[in-house]
Amino acid sequence: QVQLVESGGGLVQAGGSLRLSCAASGSIFRLNVMGWYRQGPGSQRDVVATISSGGTTNYADSVKGRFTISRNNTKNTVYLQMNSLKPEDTGVYYCNVRSIWTPGAGAGVWGQGTLVTVSS
Repeated sequence: QVQLVESGGGLVQAGGSLRLSCAASGSIFRLNVMGWYRQGPGSQRDVVATISSGGTTNYADSVKGRFTISRNNTKNTVYLQMNSLKPEDTGVYYCNVRSIWTPGAGAGVWGQGTLVTVSS
């Protein structure tokens, strides 16, 4: 089975930066999508950014221009570079991996989550 190990969360001031990493162990589908999702206080888990094994990226409107998702296919690792952080970026960030043939992240594998807190 696939396991996802996340790192990089923490406390940061507004305007600062963090870089999240998520490494997948075990076998994953060759054609896949990896992504980051967050759940803020009192909110649902929403997509932040995704990237396919072919390099296609998608971003939530709220993070466009500030966050960059990337991946290393050899290492099966996905990264999220977060710049110009805002307090509303606060939340638990979850990594996800799924086959491109599965209908959405809910059918994939989730990491344990890493907390990002942005202070004013």
